Amino acid sequence: MGLDMYALTTNQKPKPPVDFSEPDDASQLHYWRKHPNLHGWMERLYREKGGQEETFNCVSVALSADDIHQLEIDIEAGNLPPTSGFFFGASDGSESDDDLAFVAKARAAIEEGKTVFYSSWW
Repeated sequence: MGLDMYALTTNQKPKPPVDFSEPDDASQLHYWRKHPNLHGWMERLYREKGGQEETFNCVSVALSADDIHQLEIDIEAGNLPPTSGFFFGASDGSESDDDLAFVAKARAAIEEGKTVFYSSWW
């Protein structure tokens, strides 16, 4: 058991940008295992976009180009929020290169007209 985190793409444009069902054409763009600080960053974004679920688990949040840009800034500045949970493990800072690889893939997908979204399961 543990925190499994996914970035996926779809050709659809979900409305609203949170709490939508995973589209049938969704495909995995990136995967993380037990990176709670990134999960905390995504949860903050989810709440800012109107997400109402009490537990940030098995819910979706669409990532815009501006979101990806802000994520890159926060990764490079070491500003992912310290986050903990029973199944989460710990972020240790070694994830930055992988996180920035995701940023590059997400930008490319968005430039192709796809929607990038985040979901997790723990």
